[in-house]
Amino acid sequence: MDKAIIHTSDTKTLIKNNIRNYSMFIMLAIIMLIFALPWLTKGTNFTPRNFYNIFFQNSYVLILAIGMVQVIIVQGIDLSVGSVCAFVGALSAMIYNTGIGMPVTLIASLAMGAAIGAFQGSWVAFFKIPAFIVTLAGMMLFRGLTYIVTKVNPISLKNEGYKLLSYGTLDEILGTKKIGAYYPMAIVAALLVLVIFFVAEFLGRKKKIANEFEVSPLSLFITKLVIIGLLTLGLADRFARYRGLPIVVLVLGVTILTFHFILNNTVLGRYIYAVGGNPRSAKLSGINSEMVIFIVFCFMGGLTGLAAVVFTGYMNSALPQTGNLFELDAIAACYIGGVSAGGGIGSVIGVVVGGLVMCTINNGMILMNLGTHYQYVVKALILLLAVFYDVYTRRKAGLG
Repeated sequence: MDKAIIHTSDTKTLIKNNIRNYSMFIMLAIIMLIFALPWLTKGTNFTPRNFYNIFFQNSYVLILAIGMVQVIIVQGIDLSVGSVCAFVGALSAMIYNTGIGMPVTLIASLAMGAAIGAFQGSWVAFFKIPAFIVTLAGMMLFRGLTYIVTKVNPISLKNEGYKLLSYGTLDEILGTKKIGAYYPMAIVAALLVLVIFFVAEFLGRKKKIANEFEVSPLSLFITKLVIIGLLTLGLADRFARYRGLPIVVLVLGVTILTFHFILNNTVLGRYIYAVGGNPRSAKLSGINSEMVIFIVFCFMGGLTGLAAVVFTGYMNSALPQTGNLFELDAIAACYIGGVSAGGGIGSVIGVVVGGLVMCTINNGMILMNLGTHYQYVVKALILLLAVFYDVYTRRKAGLG
Protein backbone atom coordinates (compact mmCIF):
# COMPACT_ATOMS: atom_id res chain seq x y z
CA MET A 1 0.00 0.00 0.00
CA ASP A 2 1.36 3.40 -0.93
CA LYS A 3 2.17 5.77 1.89
CA ALA A 4 0.10 8.93 2.08
CA ILE A 5 1.82 12.01 0.73
CA ILE A 6 2.22 14.74 3.34
CA HIS A 7 1.45 18.16 1.91
CA THR A 8 2.76 20.86 4.25
CA SER A 9 2.42 24.61 3.98
CA ASP A 10 5.24 26.89 5.05
CA THR A 11 4.94 29.13 8.10
CA LYS A 12 4.53 32.33 6.05
CA THR A 13 1.64 30.90 4.01
CA LEU A 14 -0.03 29.45 7.09
CA ILE A 15 0.07 32.75 8.96
CA LYS A 16 -1.21 34.62 5.90
CA ASN A 17 -4.16 32.26 5.54
CA ASN A 18 -5.04 32.45 9.24
CA ILE A 19 -4.08 36.03 10.05
CA ARG A 20 -7.58 36.89 11.33
CA ASN A 21 -7.50 34.05 13.88
CA TYR A 22 -3.93 34.68 15.01
CA SER A 23 -4.43 38.46 15.29
CA MET A 24 -7.16 38.02 17.92
CA PHE A 25 -4.91 35.98 20.21
CA ILE A 26 -2.08 38.46 19.72
CA MET A 27 -4.40 41.38 20.45
CA LEU A 28 -5.68 39.72 23.64
CA ALA A 29 -2.11 39.11 24.87
CA ILE A 30 -1.05 42.70 24.09
CA ILE A 31 -4.08 44.16 25.89
CA MET A 32 -3.39 42.05 28.99
CA LEU A 33 0.26 43.14 29.02
CA ILE A 34 -0.60 46.82 28.49
CA PHE A 35 -3.03 46.89 31.42
CA ALA A 36 -0.39 45.20 33.60
CA LEU A 37 1.95 48.19 33.27
CA PRO A 38 2.89 49.82 36.63
CA TRP A 39 1.23 53.15 35.85
CA LEU A 40 -2.06 51.50 34.82
CA THR A 41 -3.01 48.59 37.11
CA LYS A 42 0.39 47.48 38.49
CA GLY A 43 -0.28 43.92 37.33
CA THR A 44 -3.58 43.63 39.22
CA ASN A 45 -5.23 42.24 36.08
CA PHE A 46 -3.07 39.08 36.36
CA THR A 47 -4.13 38.22 39.91
CA PRO A 48 -6.21 35.03 40.46
CA ARG A 49 -9.09 37.05 41.89
CA ASN A 50 -9.26 39.31 38.84
CA PHE A 51 -9.41 36.31 36.49
CA TYR A 52 -12.41 35.14 38.50
CA ASN A 53 -14.05 38.53 38.15
CA ILE A 54 -13.57 38.58 34.37
CA PHE A 55 -15.41 35.27 33.94
CA PHE A 56 -18.03 35.86 36.65
CA GLN A 57 -18.95 39.24 35.20
CA ASN A 58 -18.81 38.41 31.50
CA SER A 59 -19.65 34.73 30.94
CA TYR A 60 -23.16 35.61 29.75
CA VAL A 61 -21.66 37.73 26.93
CA LEU A 62 -19.49 34.82 25.76
CA ILE A 63 -22.48 32.45 25.83
CA LEU A 64 -24.58 34.90 23.79
CA ALA A 65 -21.71 35.39 21.34
CA ILE A 66 -21.55 31.61 20.70
CA GLY A 67 -25.17 31.73 19.54
CA MET A 68 -24.82 35.06 17.74
CA VAL A 69 -21.91 33.87 15.58
CA GLN A 70 -24.12 31.18 14.05
CA VAL A 71 -26.88 33.70 13.34
CA ILE A 72 -24.44 36.09 11.66
CA ILE A 73 -22.84 33.27 9.65
CA VAL A 74 -26.24 32.61 8.02
CA GLN A 75 -26.47 36.37 7.30
CA GLY A 76 -28.93 37.09 10.10
CA ILE A 77 -28.93 39.14 13.29
CA ASP A 78 -30.68 38.88 16.65
CA LEU A 79 -31.47 42.18 18.37
CA SER A 80 -33.79 40.58 20.93
CA VAL A 81 -31.31 38.65 23.09
CA GLY A 82 -31.17 41.31 25.83
CA SER A 83 -34.94 41.43 26.22
CA VAL A 84 -35.23 37.64 26.02
CA CYS A 85 -32.57 37.37 28.76
CA ALA A 86 -34.68 39.62 30.97
CA PHE A 87 -37.89 37.70 30.22
CA VAL A 88 -36.45 34.21 30.71
CA GLY A 89 -34.50 35.37 33.76
CA ALA A 90 -37.68 36.65 35.39
CA LEU A 91 -39.62 33.45 34.66
CA SER A 92 -36.73 31.27 35.82
CA ALA A 93 -36.59 33.14 39.13
CA MET A 94 -40.33 32.59 39.59
CA ILE A 95 -39.96 28.90 38.79
CA TYR A 96 -37.04 28.50 41.18
CA ASN A 97 -38.90 30.26 43.98
CA THR A 98 -41.58 27.56 43.86
CA GLY A 99 -38.98 25.22 45.36
CA ILE A 100 -38.73 23.03 42.29
CA GLY A 101 -34.91 23.03 42.36
CA MET A 102 -32.10 24.36 40.16
CA PRO A 103 -31.76 21.47 37.66
CA VAL A 104 -35.44 21.73 36.64
CA THR A 105 -35.20 25.53 36.57
CA LEU A 106 -32.20 25.35 34.24
CA ILE A 107 -33.90 22.89 31.89
CA ALA A 108 -37.06 25.02 31.86
CA SER A 109 -35.02 28.14 31.04
CA LEU A 110 -33.25 26.41 28.16
CA ALA A 111 -36.61 25.16 26.85
CA MET A 112 -38.20 28.62 27.10
CA GLY A 113 -35.26 30.19 25.29
CA ALA A 114 -35.34 27.56 22.54
CA ALA A 115 -39.12 28.04 22.14
CA ILE A 116 -38.63 31.79 21.73
CA GLY A 117 -35.85 31.10 19.22
CA ALA A 118 -38.18 28.77 17.32
CA PHE A 119 -40.92 31.43 17.30
CA GLN A 120 -38.62 34.09 15.85
CA GLY A 121 -36.82 31.63 13.59
CA SER A 122 -40.13 30.59 12.02
CA TRP A 123 -40.85 34.15 10.92
CA VAL A 124 -37.33 34.54 9.49
CA ALA A 125 -36.94 31.12 7.85
CA PHE A 126 -40.42 30.21 6.65
CA PHE A 127 -42.17 33.57 6.25
CA LYS A 128 -39.06 35.28 4.81
CA ILE A 129 -39.30 38.33 7.05
CA PRO A 130 -35.84 39.94 7.56
CA ALA A 131 -34.19 38.89 10.84
CA PHE A 132 -33.56 42.55 11.69
CA ILE A 133 -37.30 43.29 11.69
CA VAL A 134 -38.35 40.09 13.47
CA THR A 135 -35.83 40.45 16.29
CA LEU A 136 -36.41 44.19 16.59
CA ALA A 137 -40.06 43.37 17.19
CA GLY A 138 -38.95 40.62 19.59
CA MET A 139 -36.81 43.12 21.48
CA MET A 140 -39.86 45.29 22.16
CA LEU A 141 -42.24 42.34 22.68
CA PHE A 142 -40.20 40.53 25.33
CA ARG A 143 -39.19 43.72 27.09
CA GLY A 144 -42.87 44.56 27.46
CA LEU A 145 -43.69 41.03 28.63
CA THR A 146 -40.88 41.27 31.19
CA TYR A 147 -42.41 44.43 32.65
CA ILE A 148 -45.81 42.72 32.73
CA VAL A 149 -44.70 39.54 34.53
CA THR A 150 -42.43 41.40 37.00
CA LYS A 151 -44.76 44.40 37.45
CA VAL A 152 -41.54 46.43 37.03
CA ASN A 153 -40.21 45.10 40.35
CA PRO A 154 -37.11 42.95 40.96
CA ILE A 155 -37.74 39.27 41.77
CA SER A 156 -35.51 38.16 44.65
CA LEU A 157 -34.33 34.55 44.83
CA LYS A 158 -35.49 32.55 47.85
CA ASN A 159 -32.03 31.15 48.69
CA GLU A 160 -28.41 30.93 47.56
CA GLY A 161 -28.85 27.75 45.50
CA TYR A 162 -29.65 29.56 42.25
CA LYS A 163 -26.43 31.54 42.08
CA LEU A 164 -24.16 28.50 42.45
CA LEU A 165 -24.07 28.29 38.66
CA SER A 166 -22.70 31.84 38.47
CA TYR A 167 -20.62 32.09 41.65
CA GLY A 168 -19.96 28.54 42.85
CA THR A 169 -16.87 26.42 42.24
CA LEU A 170 -16.59 22.69 41.66
CA ASP A 171 -14.16 22.36 44.57
CA GLU A 172 -16.64 23.95 46.98
CA ILE A 173 -19.48 21.71 45.80
CA LEU A 174 -17.37 18.54 46.00
CA GLY A 175 -15.73 19.66 49.24
CA THR A 176 -12.18 19.09 47.94
CA LYS A 177 -9.48 20.46 50.20
CA LYS A 178 -6.61 22.70 49.19
CA ILE A 179 -3.39 20.86 48.36
CA GLY A 180 -0.56 23.24 49.13
CA ALA A 181 -1.41 26.48 47.32
CA TYR A 182 -3.89 24.86 44.94
CA TYR A 183 -7.46 23.66 44.78
CA PRO A 184 -7.07 20.53 42.61
CA MET A 185 -10.15 20.41 40.35
CA ALA A 186 -9.04 23.23 38.03
CA ILE A 187 -5.74 21.48 37.32
CA VAL A 188 -7.44 18.09 36.89
CA ALA A 189 -10.00 19.54 34.47
CA ALA A 190 -7.30 21.37 32.49
CA LEU A 191 -5.22 18.21 32.09
CA LEU A 192 -8.28 16.20 31.03
CA VAL A 193 -9.30 18.80 28.45
CA LEU A 194 -5.75 18.99 27.08
CA VAL A 195 -5.49 15.22 26.69
CA ILE A 196 -8.79 15.13 24.77
CA PHE A 197 -7.77 18.14 22.68
CA PHE A 198 -4.31 16.79 21.83
CA VAL A 199 -5.69 13.38 20.84
CA ALA A 200 -8.34 15.05 18.64
CA GLU A 201 -5.71 17.28 17.00
CA PHE A 202 -3.35 14.39 16.24
CA LEU A 203 -6.19 12.24 14.89
CA GLY A 204 -7.40 15.16 12.77
CA ARG A 205 -3.91 15.72 11.39
CA LYS A 206 -3.54 12.01 10.65
CA LYS A 207 -6.88 11.98 8.81
CA LYS A 208 -5.88 15.01 6.70
CA ILE A 209 -2.59 13.36 5.76
CA ALA A 210 -4.38 10.14 4.83
CA ASN A 211 -6.70 12.10 2.53
CA GLU A 212 -3.76 14.12 1.13
CA PHE A 213 -4.94 17.48 2.48
CA GLU A 214 -2.41 20.19 3.20
CA VAL A 215 -1.24 20.36 6.83
CA SER A 216 1.11 22.60 8.77
CA PRO A 217 4.71 21.46 9.35
CA LEU A 218 5.08 19.12 12.32
CA SER A 219 7.30 21.58 14.20
CA LEU A 220 4.71 24.36 13.87
CA PHE A 221 1.91 21.95 14.78
CA ILE A 222 3.74 20.92 17.98
CA THR A 223 4.51 24.57 18.79
CA LYS A 224 0.81 25.43 18.52
CA LEU A 225 -0.13 22.59 20.88
CA VAL A 226 2.55 23.63 23.39
CA ILE A 227 1.34 27.26 23.41
CA ILE A 228 -2.29 26.19 23.86
CA GLY A 229 -1.25 23.81 26.63
CA LEU A 230 0.70 26.49 28.48
CA LEU A 231 -2.17 29.00 28.19
CA THR A 232 -4.70 26.43 29.45
CA LEU A 233 -2.53 25.44 32.40
CA GLY A 234 -1.84 29.11 33.15
CA LEU A 235 -5.57 29.83 33.35
CA ALA A 236 -6.09 26.72 35.49
CA ASP A 237 -3.30 27.96 37.79
CA ARG A 238 -5.14 31.27 38.32
CA PHE A 239 -8.35 29.47 39.25
CA ALA A 240 -6.64 26.86 41.42
CA ARG A 241 -4.88 29.50 43.52
CA TYR A 242 -8.09 31.30 44.52
CA ARG A 243 -11.27 29.21 44.98
CA GLY A 244 -11.01 26.38 42.49
CA LEU A 245 -12.75 25.68 39.17
CA PRO A 246 -15.78 28.00 38.67
CA ILE A 247 -18.97 26.19 37.65
CA VAL A 248 -19.71 28.90 35.09
CA VAL A 249 -16.33 28.29 33.41
CA LEU A 250 -17.13 24.58 33.27
CA VAL A 251 -20.51 25.37 31.68
CA LEU A 252 -18.86 27.81 29.26
CA GLY A 253 -16.22 25.24 28.33
CA VAL A 254 -18.82 22.56 27.57
CA THR A 255 -20.82 25.08 25.49
CA ILE A 256 -17.75 26.11 23.51
CA LEU A 257 -16.70 22.52 22.80
CA THR A 258 -20.24 21.48 21.84
CA PHE A 259 -20.83 24.23 19.29
CA HIS A 260 -17.25 24.15 18.01
CA PHE A 261 -17.81 20.46 17.28
CA ILE A 262 -21.19 21.13 15.63
CA LEU A 263 -19.81 23.81 13.31
CA ASN A 264 -16.62 21.96 12.38
CA ASN A 265 -17.42 18.25 12.50
CA THR A 266 -21.07 17.76 11.55
CA VAL A 267 -23.19 17.93 8.42
CA LEU A 268 -25.32 20.63 10.05
CA GLY A 269 -22.20 22.73 10.60
CA ARG A 270 -21.24 22.46 6.92
CA TYR A 271 -24.80 23.40 5.97
CA ILE A 272 -24.67 26.48 8.20
CA TYR A 273 -21.51 27.72 6.48
CA ALA A 274 -22.91 26.84 3.04
CA VAL A 275 -26.16 28.74 3.64
CA GLY A 276 -24.24 31.74 4.94
CA GLY A 277 -21.63 31.71 2.18
CA ASN A 278 -24.05 31.49 -0.73
CA PRO A 279 -27.74 30.88 0.07
CA ARG A 280 -28.75 30.41 -3.56
CA SER A 281 -26.05 27.82 -4.28
CA ALA A 282 -26.87 26.01 -1.03
CA LYS A 283 -30.52 25.83 -2.06
CA LEU A 284 -29.62 24.52 -5.52
CA SER A 285 -27.38 21.90 -3.87
CA GLY A 286 -30.37 20.42 -2.09
CA ILE A 287 -29.80 21.98 1.33
CA ASN A 288 -32.98 22.89 3.22
CA SER A 289 -31.89 26.48 3.92
CA GLU A 290 -35.09 27.34 5.78
CA MET A 291 -34.63 24.50 8.26
CA VAL A 292 -30.96 25.39 8.80
CA ILE A 293 -31.88 29.01 9.62
CA PHE A 294 -34.69 27.81 11.89
CA ILE A 295 -32.30 25.51 13.81
CA VAL A 296 -29.74 28.31 14.17
CA PHE A 297 -32.36 30.57 15.78
CA CYS A 298 -33.35 27.70 18.10
CA PHE A 299 -29.70 27.41 19.15
CA MET A 300 -29.59 31.17 19.73
CA GLY A 301 -32.73 31.02 21.86
CA GLY A 302 -31.47 28.11 23.97
CA LEU A 303 -28.14 29.85 24.61
CA THR A 304 -30.01 33.05 25.49
CA GLY A 305 -31.93 31.04 28.10
CA LEU A 306 -28.62 29.78 29.52
CA ALA A 307 -27.20 33.31 29.57
CA ALA A 308 -30.34 34.50 31.38
CA VAL A 309 -29.79 31.97 34.18
CA VAL A 310 -26.10 32.87 34.45
CA PHE A 311 -26.77 36.61 34.65
CA THR A 312 -29.71 36.26 37.04
CA GLY A 313 -27.50 34.19 39.34
CA TYR A 314 -24.74 36.79 39.09
CA MET A 315 -27.15 39.58 40.09
CA ASN A 316 -28.83 37.28 42.67
CA SER A 317 -32.20 38.55 41.48
CA ALA A 318 -34.22 39.00 38.27
CA LEU A 319 -34.29 42.66 37.31
CA PRO A 320 -36.86 43.97 34.78
CA GLN A 321 -34.22 46.23 33.20
CA THR A 322 -31.78 43.34 32.68
CA GLY A 323 -30.35 42.93 29.20
CA ASN A 324 -29.66 46.52 28.25
CA LEU A 325 -27.17 46.42 25.32
CA PHE A 326 -26.52 42.67 25.73
CA GLU A 327 -27.12 42.21 22.01
CA LEU A 328 -24.55 44.87 21.14
CA ASP A 329 -21.92 43.23 23.36
CA ALA A 330 -22.54 39.86 21.68
CA ILE A 331 -22.47 41.33 18.16
CA ALA A 332 -19.30 43.28 18.94
CA ALA A 333 -17.63 40.10 20.25
CA CYS A 334 -18.51 38.35 16.98
CA TYR A 335 -17.10 41.00 14.66
CA ILE A 336 -13.98 41.51 16.77
CA GLY A 337 -13.57 37.72 16.75
CA GLY A 338 -13.33 37.54 12.96
CA VAL A 339 -16.93 36.98 11.84
CA SER A 340 -17.57 38.41 8.39
CA ALA A 341 -20.27 41.00 7.84
CA GLY A 342 -21.03 39.22 4.57
CA GLY A 343 -21.83 35.89 6.26
CA GLY A 344 -20.31 32.45 5.79
CA ILE A 345 -17.19 33.16 7.88
CA GLY A 346 -16.69 32.82 11.62
CA SER A 347 -15.77 30.40 14.39
CA VAL A 348 -16.76 29.74 17.98
CA ILE A 349 -13.16 30.00 19.22
CA GLY A 350 -12.72 33.30 17.38
CA VAL A 351 -15.79 34.97 18.89
CA VAL A 352 -14.88 33.72 22.39
CA VAL A 353 -11.45 35.34 22.01
CA GLY A 354 -13.14 38.46 20.60
CA GLY A 355 -15.45 38.49 23.62
CA LEU A 356 -12.48 38.13 25.94
CA VAL A 357 -10.82 41.10 24.22
CA MET A 358 -13.87 43.22 25.04
CA CYS A 359 -14.10 41.83 28.57
CA THR A 360 -10.40 42.44 29.22
CA ILE A 361 -10.65 46.04 28.05
CA ASN A 362 -13.71 46.63 30.25
CA ASN A 363 -11.98 45.00 33.21
CA GLY A 364 -8.82 47.02 32.69
CA MET A 365 -10.72 50.30 32.58
CA ILE A 366 -12.63 49.33 35.73
CA LEU A 367 -9.32 48.63 37.50
CA MET A 368 -8.18 52.09 36.38
CA ASN A 369 -11.39 53.57 37.85
CA LEU A 370 -12.59 54.84 34.47
CA GLY A 371 -16.34 55.38 34.08
CA THR A 372 -18.78 53.40 31.96
CA HIS A 373 -18.94 56.21 29.40
CA TYR A 374 -15.29 55.60 28.52
CA GLN A 375 -16.06 51.92 28.01
CA TYR A 376 -18.79 52.78 25.49
CA VAL A 377 -16.39 54.99 23.53
CA VAL A 378 -13.69 52.29 23.41
CA LYS A 379 -16.19 49.54 22.47
CA ALA A 380 -17.55 51.68 19.63
CA LEU A 381 -14.10 52.39 18.22
CA ILE A 382 -12.99 48.75 18.44
CA LEU A 383 -16.19 47.54 16.75
CA LEU A 384 -15.82 50.08 13.94
CA LEU A 385 -12.19 49.10 13.37
CA ALA A 386 -13.06 45.38 13.41
CA VAL A 387 -15.75 45.77 10.73
CA PHE A 388 -13.47 48.03 8.68
CA TYR A 389 -10.76 45.35 8.86
CA ASP A 390 -13.27 42.72 7.68
CA VAL A 391 -14.46 44.84 4.74
CA TYR A 392 -10.89 45.79 3.79
CA THR A 393 -9.58 42.21 3.82
CA ARG A 394 -12.59 40.93 1.85
CA ARG A 395 -12.12 43.59 -0.82
CA LYS A 396 -8.40 42.86 -0.99
CA ALA A 397 -9.17 39.18 -1.47
CA GLY A 398 -11.75 40.01 -4.16
CA LEU A 399 -14.69 38.77 -2.04
CA GLY A 400 -16.57 42.00 -1.69
